[in-house]
This record gives sequence, structure tokens and C-alpha cells, in this order.
Amino acid sequence: APRGPSKKKSRKHQRFMERRAVLEQKGLLSPHGHLGSQTTESGLETNTTLTKANGTTEPHYDKVPKPKRTVSASLSPSASPDSIARHHSVLLSQGNGSSKRVRTSSLVLRPGKYVAIDCEMVGTGPQGRLSELARCSVVGYDGDVIYDKYVRPELPIVDYRTRWSGITEKHMKNAIPFTAAQAEILKILKDKIVVGHAIHHDFQALKYFHPKDRTRDTSQSRVLKKRAGLPVRANVSLKNLARYLLHKKIQVGCKGHSSVEDAQTAMELYRLVEVQWERELAHSLPPRPPSPVTDPAADSSQYLDDQYWPTDLMASSL
Repeated sequence: APRGPSKKKSRKHQRFMERRAVLEQKGLLSPHGHLGSQTTESGLETNTTLTKANGTTEPHYDKVPKPKRTVSASLSPSASPDSIARHHSVLLSQGNGSSKRVRTSSLVLRPGKYVAIDCEMVGTGPQGRLSELARCSVVGYDGDVIYDKYVRPELPIVDYRTRWSGITEKHMKNAIPFTAAQAEILKILKDKIVVGHAIHHDFQALKYFHPKDRTRDTSQSRVLKKRAGLPVRANVSLKNLARYLLHKKIQVGCKGHSSVEDAQTAMELYRLVEVQWERELAHSLPPRPPSPVTDPAADSSQYLDDQYWPTDLMASSL
């Protein structure tokens, strides 16, 4: 009589040891007896193999808790202006007053989302009164030059405006046609947040309209003017903003402006007040519209009712 239970116990123990050996061999069981967790790609289940008494194996699935969902750290290039500003606002709210953390969170949209642009124009048409594009420079968030080319206007140049534009006749020898330059530049600006000073002049020269929500004009920035101690309604030049806030001198000499230098300066000014500027924009956005109420009459589930089934099917089912 005593041998029955002990034999049964020993068989159980033998099966247990066999199973444990298989699991340890596959690395699913640590030597201390703690089952390792091996998460699949979906993160939903863990697949382990158990050995039966007859030597066959069968898969065994253990539920693994889903990982906690975190806030997305990036935005797609096609993100809408509204989602960009709101995403930036969420990141700012996570800063908890720490400027270091807030500034780090603003890296989410860099560097591909932001570019700065500056154009130089020459005079065409009657008495050179028309302004046409002669040079365009685009820089990235860190000031690196993305695009810088001389452009041949569509009309003959009457006034090079060298004192301000820095353009001379020699620059037009290797200049590209306006239509080619326009196509290249607009491809860069697509889906970007564009920074510039009095940027509407640059867009006008490009014969282009950029979405207002994706435009950052340093000449219209209330934050920059307040920081410089200037009236909010004052017209302030890029040169003066650079002198007041960046303590640097630009547009000096009589050889004209450098569109690369001006674009880089505009980006520096934006970065100086980026967090405050984006916070103001995020707070000024209108509230999201409520979700549309589903019309019960348009609900397809109602067609599962008996009244919509064919008569012959109804009769055959009875």
C-alpha cells in the first residue's frame, strides 16, 4: 500500500524534472527556478514549450501585460499645424518648470521641421521698381546651409541694388532660371515651419504663399520685442534685434547684405525665445471641434434586423 503513493509521487516528480530540464535548456527557466519572460513582437504573449509524459511537446502561451503607452516622441512630416502646436504644448506642460527639460522636449520637432529663409531682390520693370528674386538662402535649425543659389529674374534687371542686395552682374552668369529655383525652394519649404524676418517679402518674391500656422516672422514676434524692451507695435529691423538680443553686428559695410547671414540670424532669434513663442501659439489655437454625432439612421447595424432579410431566407429558416 505505501508504494502506490510514493510511486505516483515519483512519477510526478520525474515529469516535473523533465519539463524543468527542457525549459532550462531553452533558456526559459533560470537555474533558481524563476521563469524567464520572452516577449513576442506584439508584446502580448510568451510562447513556451512544455513536454508531456509521452514525450510529445505542445506550445503554451502565457499572457504578458501590455507595455505602458508613452507619448510619441516624434511627428510625421505631414502633421497638421494644429497637431504640431498642440504637441509642442503637451511637451511644454511636461517640463514642470524646468527650463532644461522643456528645452530638451522641444528637440522633438528638430531639425527637419524648422528652416529659416532670406531672399535678396533686384529691381526690374519700369525704373526698376519691381522686386524680383536674385538670391535665396535656406538654413536649418542649427544654421547649416541647406540652399543658397543666385537666381536669374524673369525680367531684365534694371537696378542691381548692390548696396543692399550684394548682387552684381557677375553673379548672374551662373544664376539659374527663376522657375527652376522656385521648384527647388518650394520642395524644401513643403511641410516645414519657416522662420524669417518680414518674411512676406520673401514669399512674394517666390510667388508663393506659406500657411500662416507654419510661419514664424521675427519682425512680428511679440515675445522678441518684449525681450528687447521695445513696444509691441514697433517696426524693428533684423539688424537691431540682432544687436539688442544677440549682441552681434550684421549688415555692416557697403557690399550689401548676406542672405545666409540674415537667415541664420533669424533662426538664432527664434531659438532664443522658441519655448515662449510656441507656448503662445499653442494657447491661441481655437478649441477642437466636438466629434460629430453619429446619425442613428445611418447606422449599418440596423440592417441586421429581420425586416431587411429576404422573405425566402426567412421562410427557410423557420
